[in-house]
Amino acid sequence: MFKSIIAKKIGMTQVFDDKGNLIPVTVVEAGPCIITDIKTKEKDGYNALQLSFQNVDEKKLNKAQLGIFKKNNISPKQILREFRVDDISSFSIGQEIKADIFKSGDYVDVSAITKGKGFAGVIKRHHFGMQPTTHGQSDRTRARGSSGGQGPQKVLKGMRMAGHLGVKYVTIQKLLVVNINPENNIMLIRGAVPSVNSGTLLINNTLKKIPIIQEVKTKSKKK
Repeated sequence: MFKSIIAKKIGMTQVFDDKGNLIPVTVVEAGPCIITDIKTKEKDGYNALQLSFQNVDEKKLNKAQLGIFKKNNISPKQILREFRVDDISSFSIGQEIKADIFKSGDYVDVSAITKGKGFAGVIKRHHFGMQPTTHGQSDRTRARGSSGGQGPQKVLKGMRMAGHLGVKYVTIQKLLVVNINPENNIMLIRGAVPSVNSGTLLINNTLKKIPIIQEVKTKSKKK
């Protein structure tokens, strides 16, 4: 079954489960997405669905982008993404994909671009420890220290240093779907997901193994 959708991160909050435990969740607006194109193995070499998300003014799109929607009589959308599928026979252009393809208890993989944090030092970027703050070392508290030694006499490639932090495409795997509100296309996903608030997320059914919870039956002792 196809379980992939484009979503928008709204923010984080907390909810209580049936046992009264506090669960941190990310609120996500998942869809509705419109299928704008279907890739076939015979024509394109692979099977995939092109989904579109979020309405946008025509003036913000160029002619090539606008032509995709006008050709299929679909209102212009801001985001287009492809998702691979095994079988495309049950899909058609213009079909709507909503958040109800998921249900509570599902596990998903969430992909997005992380929040950009500008130029950062090694303590913030690589979690280095601080140097002594006394005995004349106060001006070197957050410095990374030596870059090399007597051996190569050069800085080796891949050395962890200060630099640009964030703005990387990452995937957080096996996150639990706590709740679904299909009327408003809202999903509550346990824990944090990458991206800034109102950022774009790609949500897929998890690739990892889902744990099977077995019910343990207890036998009553006979007196």
